[in-house]
Amino acid sequence: MSRYIPAVIAASMIALTTGCSMVAAPVNGQLFTSVKGPVTVTSNTDATVTGQSCAQSFLGLIAVGDASIGAAKANANITTVSTVDHQSTNLLGLYAQYCTIVSGK
Repeated sequence: MSRYIPAVIAASMIALTTGCSMVAAPVNGQLFTSVKGPVTVTSNTDATVTGQSCAQSFLGLIAVGDASIGAAKANANITTVSTVDHQSTNLLGLYAQYCTIVSGK
């Protein structure tokens, strides 16, 4: 029985250090991801302010936040949208964040 203990410890360490958080991104890294990408653009070219809204995930077990375009607009009092982008961050699958970035006036 004691010969199985190292195998059980190794399997437990692998299971505990392998995260489950995933985040939408144009490209993903296995250890770390921090990328920005486009969502949409409008014909309004005179953006003067930028608003951001984010949602986070912890261990893939708990997810909180509001990453909606509406929340990003409200955070900067934007009434006319020029562009919408996103930013994705993931650290070892343990922590993930998805942000929506809206520019406009």
